[in-house]
Amino acid sequence: MGSQWVFGYGSLVWRPAFPFAEQRPGYISGFWRRFWQGSTDHRGVPGAPGRVVTLVPARDGRTWGMAYRVEPDVLDEVLVQLDHREQGGYDRHELEVHDRDDRAFATALVYLARPDNPNYLGEAPLPEIAAQVRRSTGPSGPNPEYVLRLAEALEAMGVEDPHVDALAALVRAGRDG
Repeated sequence: MGSQWVFGYGSLVWRPAFPFAEQRPGYISGFWRRFWQGSTDHRGVPGAPGRVVTLVPARDGRTWGMAYRVEPDVLDEVLVQLDHREQGGYDRHELEVHDRDDRAFATALVYLARPDNPNYLGEAPLPEIAAQVRRSTGPSGPNPEYVLRLAEALEAMGVEDPHVDALAALVRAGRDG
């Protein structure tokens, strides 16, 4: 078995926390990133979930993130770690990752939250999401850190994501709209 690519579009963009041989920015097509997944195990707690990202299907969607090439000798260990990290309603999928020149460079493992999972919160107005983010914290830290670190990482990559950018602005401003 050869190397396996893993594509991150949330905290994996700025905190992979697993060994990898190579990392490359890239995008996947057919999805938009949205803060519609509840987190009761990392950025919130049961009864007071935080908000983290998932991908929602969109014909014209393009979601930028970071792809990591994982070597076979550590792959099983990395997958156990990622399965635990993404346990709150995410399933593994394989999708093509493209570079800035629109060339596919990898088929990567991507974790997507199903809308029917128990932690899925779904769509809400951004001011409501911002208020929930600001009051949420969990074992992995405060929810605002997740939003702001993701926005900073995307900005450093030269990527605009209107949903993330607007939410980060509301979280930074400390207001709901």
